[in-house]
Amino acid sequence: MICKVDTSEARALAVGISLAGQFVLAAAGVLLFGMSAIGIWVSGRIEDSVIHNAAAATALYVDSIIAPLTQELANSNNLGEGARLALTETLSQGVLSEKLFAFKIWKPDGTVVFSNEDGAIGKRFEMTDGLIAAKAGQIHAEFDQLEGPENELERQSGIPLLEIYSPIREPWSGDIIGIAEFYEIGADLRSELTSSRLQSWLIVGVVTVGMLALLFGVVARGSRLIIRQRAALDEKVETLSALLAQNEALRRRADQATHRTADLNERYLRRISAELHDGPAQLLAFASLRLGSIFPPGSTGDDRERVRTALDDAMRDIRNICRGLTLPELYGLGIESVLKRVVAAHESRTGTRVALLCNPVLPDLSKAEKICAYRFVQETLNNAARHAGGIGQQVTAAAVEGGIEIAVSDKGPGFDRHTAGEGLGLLGLEERIAGLGGTLNLVSQNGTRLTMRLPGKTMP
Repeated sequence: MICKVDTSEARALAVGISLAGQFVLAAAGVLLFGMSAIGIWVSGRIEDSVIHNAAAATALYVDSIIAPLTQELANSNNLGEGARLALTETLSQGVLSEKLFAFKIWKPDGTVVFSNEDGAIGKRFEMTDGLIAAKAGQIHAEFDQLEGPENELERQSGIPLLEIYSPIREPWSGDIIGIAEFYEIGADLRSELTSSRLQSWLIVGVVTVGMLALLFGVVARGSRLIIRQRAALDEKVETLSALLAQNEALRRRADQATHRTADLNERYLRRISAELHDGPAQLLAFASLRLGSIFPPGSTGDDRERVRTALDDAMRDIRNICRGLTLPELYGLGIESVLKRVVAAHESRTGTRVALLCNPVLPDLSKAEKICAYRFVQETLNNAARHAGGIGQQVTAAAVEGGIEIAVSDKGPGFDRHTAGEGLGLLGLEERIAGLGGTLNLVSQNGTRLTMRLPGKTMP
């Protein structure tokens, strides 16, 4: 059966644990692993030290008591009867008789020449690590590691034994003539080792707990500070979010007001156009028709013609103003069609040519943006016709970064904006474009180029 773990619950549980709690879990695992390794190492070193000290004490006794009784091994492969009796009597009396379970005297080639077990005398066994170390002049000790056929009797006893190998040297030459092996009863040694292990593990445990408590105190303090700072930050974020929401609402209201203002402005312009057409234009037409009846007899025809020409020019200017103020219907038209209309109207009114270049794909614009684009091209083309004679007029439109960029240029003499003064047309264009979140850029050197950039679809 496959058991599936809900990882979402596990993540939620982990998120719910504080930083200090997470540290305790992680640090406890790391410290327990590290301190366990240290404890095992320290216990091993203590055990080796205790065993070595016990072996060294026994070896000192061997060197002072046993070595003189076995010097005949330098010239013989066996011990004489006197030496055997002396060894038996020495090892069966005194303090050693209570501590020793068994003992053997070895020749360096692995032959047992003396033992408290008569059956082992004369047998030759494979060289063990202890025999090899003692043959090299070192004291070797093993605790409760009775392996090999030479330790059969000791292994069957079930008693913890400290097995000690000590070299027997010839006094005047220092040559190793034999090896003494003692099996010391290790009940007291086992108790001492157990006590040493417990003490070492207790010290390691106390140090581990102390380190963990100290580190936990530091991390807990930092965790509480982080929690307080997080709460303060959350409060500030909430306040900032509320301010951003208010700013967004204000921005939308400002955009709506801008679009309503643009719509009202176009209505006023249409009304002014109608008033000019129905009022002053009609009166000037009536005055032109009645011109002949108001001149006195004897007046020259040149005077009448000059007045009539002035009246006709005034009516033509008023009609041109009316046509410029009246915006054509732009609903449902794309920006390319809007630009074609304003360019066609300008060519019809001025008799000049305008090159129109549009990218195949242009973004959709809101009604206010279409009106802004229409007025921008209308005003700049009028300026080009007025100040540059309509030379090299060109209108380009391209999609840029989610918006649109429309540029109107000519090849006239250009002008310096700082010295030429600010006209109402340019200022009005800047305010209209800025109200829709756009920008206007003017370059007048070897001609004039005005570039308008709108973000596109600021409002429906």
